[in-house]
Amino acid sequence: MKRLRRILRLSTAERCFLMKTALLLETLKLSMWLLPFRVLRRLVDWAAIVPVGVRRSDRFSAENIGRVVQTVSRHMPGEKTCLVQALATQVLLVRRGHPAILHIGVLKTGEGTFQAHAWVECEGKVVVGGYELERYTPLTTLEGNTV
Repeated sequence: MKRLRRILRLSTAERCFLMKTALLLETLKLSMWLLPFRVLRRLVDWAAIVPVGVRRSDRFSAENIGRVVQTVSRHMPGEKTCLVQALATQVLLVRRGHPAILHIGVLKTGEGTFQAHAWVECEGKVVVGGYELERYTPLTTLEGNTV
């Protein structure tokens, strides 16, 4: 009930942003199962394009966007991996005119297996996935293309 009251106190624009974030996260989660990553990456780039004539709104800071993605991920059923959260964050940042670099790194565990992690930086600050990054060896970066 407390969560519902907090949502109802939000502005219409904020509630709409929450719903779009939830839909984007679920779409990306499903797409990760169904599509090869290169196809998914092209779709993410396409989703980040702002249609001509649509005014970008910087109402939401990069930090707020990252916080919303993490919060919505925690409160929705099913696990949202760091890659799903990073892809969603990148789309939302780029659509609002923020630069966004998605990093993917790996870590070799004590058992000899590999563990991967994804995070997003905006203007030198990590906005999502920023925990224990010093442990990961960067493999690749994927820049979000602002138009």
